[in-house]
Amino acid sequence: MKKIYYLLAVVFIIGCKKKVQKTSYFKKYIEDSEILNQQDHENPRMKFKLLQSKYLDLNKEFEPFREDLIEFSDEEYGSLKTLILEQDIPSIQNNIKKGLLTYEKLTLFYLYRILKFESDSTKHLNAIISLNPNVLNEARQMDESKEHEFTEFSLYGMPILLKDNINTKNMFTTAGAAVLKNNLPSEDAHIVERLKESGALILGKANLSEWAYFFCNGCPLGYSAIGGQTLNPYGRKIFETGGSSSGSGVAIASNYAVAAIGTETAGSITSPSSKNSLVGLKPTTGVLSRSGIVPISGYLDTPGPMTKNVIDNAILFKAMVHKDDKDSSTEIINKLPMDYFNYTWDSSYFKNKNIGVLKALLEDPIYKKTVEDIEKEGGNLVYLTPEEMDYNGFLNLLTTEMKHDLPKYLKSYTSDSITVKSVKEVVDFNTKDSVKRAPYGQELFENIARDTTSVEKLAELKKGLKREGENFLKALDNSMVDVILSIDNYHSAVAAVAHYPTITVPMGYKNSGEPTGLTFVGKPLSEKKLLEFAYAFEKLIKARRTPKNYQ
Repeated sequence: MKKIYYLLAVVFIIGCKKKVQKTSYFKKYIEDSEILNQQDHENPRMKFKLLQSKYLDLNKEFEPFREDLIEFSDEEYGSLKTLILEQDIPSIQNNIKKGLLTYEKLTLFYLYRILKFESDSTKHLNAIISLNPNVLNEARQMDESKEHEFTEFSLYGMPILLKDNINTKNMFTTAGAAVLKNNLPSEDAHIVERLKESGALILGKANLSEWAYFFCNGCPLGYSAIGGQTLNPYGRKIFETGGSSSGSGVAIASNYAVAAIGTETAGSITSPSSKNSLVGLKPTTGVLSRSGIVPISGYLDTPGPMTKNVIDNAILFKAMVHKDDKDSSTEIINKLPMDYFNYTWDSSYFKNKNIGVLKALLEDPIYKKTVEDIEKEGGNLVYLTPEEMDYNGFLNLLTTEMKHDLPKYLKSYTSDSITVKSVKEVVDFNTKDSVKRAPYGQELFENIARDTTSVEKLAELKKGLKREGENFLKALDNSMVDVILSIDNYHSAVAAVAHYPTITVPMGYKNSGEPTGLTFVGKPLSEKKLLEFAYAFEKLIKARRTPKNYQ
């Protein structure tokens, strides 16, 4: 019998009705043979050194819910599946309005589901780092509230996961790093305040590629010291999770919550969304606040929603758009079009639109079939062969930005228990126990500590890269096309340096079963148009499928 983290003790309750008593015992297991088998993987980044975290104890995270989960039977879990799994927010809200569901039961369902899969050594995905200990009480309060006015497009009572580089005042914010394991911020990040004001329940924190995958060089996507190795539910230990919002992608693909928030510098939302058959929106930089979020680059960073469908994506996005005095980049909100949130949700939205098709990508059979389907829907295909972008200086930009921006976060947004104040101090901390704290090394952080790029040189790099990105996407600027179609995160860096938004939508599955996404690139502040294109495409293709072993 295979060893598992979690021991299920089955007891019979007095009377005829049977219930499953769940006593949360997450146990470490011997993973040597699994790690050995991984060394034969053809992808060097999948040659894992470990799977389980050396820091995380999910027993502590589930302790506040022990009694409630004992009372929540497996039969009840099964009966709620059709009301919750793969359902969009309007459907869930309507089920609650009809009395078929409550916010408490919705939250319990997700807690039970996380426990069910994360406790099994044959199915665990290491997607969760922490849980909000008050979430069930908050859900009950929402059920009891008499002031709530029902709307099916509301976040009220919807359990949401956050990437664990986004500050929350009652949960640790670690960025996956051992040095931040006791970081308990005194304030929520601005976008978290907005989510709570909209009625969202913060269910917990999702694992991520440590320091948003700007820490070690060539290491596995989805690994962090705190959370362990995140695994892809569509091909556990076979397919990459995408990064760096790996846990956000994996958790939502597996229906661990209604939706999640990720962050992106250059591909960290689009990559895990496409790898996990999700909708992921990377907005124009500045539309969503970054204050209270562990940074890489203040010039490029942005949070964004990751969801199972486009409608939910739009609901989360709208809730978070808000000017923040602590983030001057949000001044761009003053330029939002009047109809920015006035979605038409027209399934025939492609008709008579000019669709930019990158000729170099037509060798991909799924992409080729997709653009043919869009043409049948009335889209005017415009074939593009832009000059290849020169990425010279991109790594330098990230290195220099993080050297300056991370200390600002460490000074202003961490708890008093965090004493490190620079990248160099983080490097020194990890060096004292590199086996636990940095098993794949910390080459990128070491490079950051050595960086000597001047302010003038940094400004030059930004200007040059922005020009390169805009040149690649110039068909959008000269109105030749309404949108440009890409694959997964192929052109995320291009869009990032140009400050153009992107959205990825499930496009299909490769012969191997690995998901792939169609990524729409639009002009700055064109999120409304991107979401409407995404909705029309979602209705046309209907590609998303629940991972087979997580239904």
